[in-house]
Amino acid sequence: MQFDPAIVALQALHHAEEQGELGDFQPIISEAEETFSSDQGPAAKQAYEHLQQLGERLPDAQRFQEFLIHITWQQVTEEPIPKHFQKGFELCNRFLDRFGAAIEGTESYHRILAIRQSFKSGLGIQRQEVRDEYDEDSFHPPQPPATG
Repeated sequence: MQFDPAIVALQALHHAEEQGELGDFQPIISEAEETFSSDQGPAAKQAYEHLQQLGERLPDAQRFQEFLIHITWQQVTEEPIPKHFQKGFELCNRFLDRFGAAIEGTESYHRILAIRQSFKSGLGIQRQEVRDEYDEDSFHPPQPPATG
């Protein structure tokens, strides 16, 4: 990855706030994010879990869902266990299923693909073992006509 997931997470959260994606949950999310970002150990883990639960209640909040993906990578760096890699991989797949077509080709789209690959690698999944539409580059050069 050629970006800092922590910075991208904060940018995504800021955009979610600006676009009104968080609704009545905004103060709760802000408080949980502050705890997640400033604490370590059980308090940060609990804040992370709370943010994920709120994400389940806001499935259409595109920027907030992007935020959740990036904080999951932060959680992976704190506690690199399969559960977090799996959660991140699932969040990426869900995000791409829901928003991928609308954002294809954007910087956000490419960051999600990159972080998704990192989650996959952490799970020990190689490109050859699991192939799906997101693993392939969306641009395919034209093939020369067959001669014969």
